[in-house]
Amino acid sequence: MTPEEKILLERAVHLGEENNKILRGIRRTNRLGFAWKIVYWAIIIGVSYGAYVYIQPYIDILMQEYAKIKGTVNSVQKTATQIPDLGKLLDGLMR
Repeated sequence: MTPEEKILLERAVHLGEENNKILRGIRRTNRLGFAWKIVYWAIIIGVSYGAYVYIQPYIDILMQEYAKIKGTVNSVQKTATQIPDLGKLLDGLMR
């Protein structure tokens, strides 16, 4: 092997080692990024579930009240349709 070839070979080995070092750093960064994404989404899902569990009783109460109001409105509408000429009746009461 000539001295020139030896220098080129050593240079190639040095570049290969440097590339390996850089690639290991990139791989480590990717792994840490993936781990942080998992933690990030676990926190988001956990907080969302916690908020749902915390707020659910209040939502149930609101839905029950809405159903009561809806039933009351329906009964008022039903009563209004059963009374014929409600306007005339009200006019008679006003006089």
